[in-house]
Amino acid sequence: MARKDKNKTENTEEQELNASTEENETVEKETNESVELTDGEKLADLNDKYLRLYSDFDNFRRRTIKEKADIIASASSGLMKELLPVIDDFERAILNNEQSEDLNGLKEGFKLIYNKTLNTLKTKGLEWIDSKGKAFDPEVHEAITNIPVEDEEMKGKVVDVIEKGYNLKGKPLRYAKVVVGQ
Repeated sequence: MARKDKNKTENTEEQELNASTEENETVEKETNESVELTDGEKLADLNDKYLRLYSDFDNFRRRTIKEKADIIASASSGLMKELLPVIDDFERAILNNEQSEDLNGLKEGFKLIYNKTLNTLKTKGLEWIDSKGKAFDPEVHEAITNIPVEDEEMKGKVVDVIEKGYNLKGKPLRYAKVVVGQ
């Protein structure tokens, strides 16, 4: 009987061990499945974040391109608004010149309009490049021709300016067309 009790105890322990192992395996499977679900959810969440970020960037890129096109289209509108009064002055001068015989008045009117235009452009950053008598600089001058000079000091310097050069906010807008002494 002691043997039966011992076998019964061993069987019971074995059954408990098997039951415990089965429970552990079930818990492990559930844990692995929940980890897999969590990984799947993480993957879905990351994919969703990626798609949103990609979409936001694409919208940003499109908006930037549209804004750049708008800026380019309306870039000169400020200058145009400031030059409209100059055009009005020219129109008044043309009307008055048809009936006026005062030559000095005409000259004075053109000088006033010229100065108004020049001042408007200066406020926008336009600068005149002073070239005559200066050393030739290919960064700001365009040599039209070379002419021989008798004065040694004028060799390699600008003798005459054919067309003035201008800088816009420190950058060359138009190079000065010059004649250089040789």
